Amino acid sequence: MTLIHGENEMTISTICNSQRTAAKVAGWSGLLTFAIVVFGNFVLLNPLTVPGNAAATAQNIVAHETQFRITVVCFLTYSLGFVVLLSALYVILRPVNPGLALVGALSRLVFALLWLLSPLNMLSALRLLSNANYLQVFEPDRLQALAKLHLGANFDDYYVGLPFFGLAATICAYLWFKSNYIPRGLALFGIVSSAWCVICAFVFLIFPHFNKIVNDWWFDFPMALFELVLSFWLLFKGLKQPEIAAT
Repeated sequence: MTLIHGENEMTISTICNSQRTAAKVAGWSGLLTFAIVVFGNFVLLNPLTVPGNAAATAQNIVAHETQFRITVVCFLTYSLGFVVLLSALYVILRPVNPGLALVGALSRLVFALLWLLSPLNMLSALRLLSNANYLQVFEPDRLQALAKLHLGANFDDYYVGLPFFGLAATICAYLWFKSNYIPRGLALFGIVSSAWCVICAFVFLIFPHFNKIVNDWWFDFPMALFELVLSFWLLFKGLKQPEIAAT
């Protein structure tokens, strides 16, 4: 909406109903995907994994196969929820800058697709431990090592996708800052934390011992904190109506 008063042009950027609805969807999907991925990793999968011990890990997986398969479903659900999230964010931020909003959505989509490799790796590990007839030509310890290798590939999948996630979060945080839909201080924290994640992810891919200098938990924790706070804000506060700007 544009208002003209004398020689001064006043512009009001209104928020449409679809953006308000998308904000609620983004808030719910952000919180649910966060809860799902934390539950899948730290409650279901990590207790079954014994670092440096392929045999013990294999025994845990076989003994708790249902728990392992629920983790697979959790990871699939996480990818689906992530697609819902990126779609909602695109609807909200498209009026601010359509090109950047699309790049952010596509970057998140790349991360979601790479995340789908994790369930495939896990099902492959489970197949190696299934005692199928055609696997009898391999020694048990070799099958256990191969299964552990497939589980370890989840780590690589995540860190290959992390630069795309970080880039998407950086772009979205910039658009949040530009739009004034959320507090500028929160958006600025999102820009810094997300850009930090992108830098750490690329450095780690080039120098794999970088996590001895900067703990890998600190690569993405600030960005994850921003995304979590943003989800709560969108769900309970919604979008701020931008103030009248004189041009």
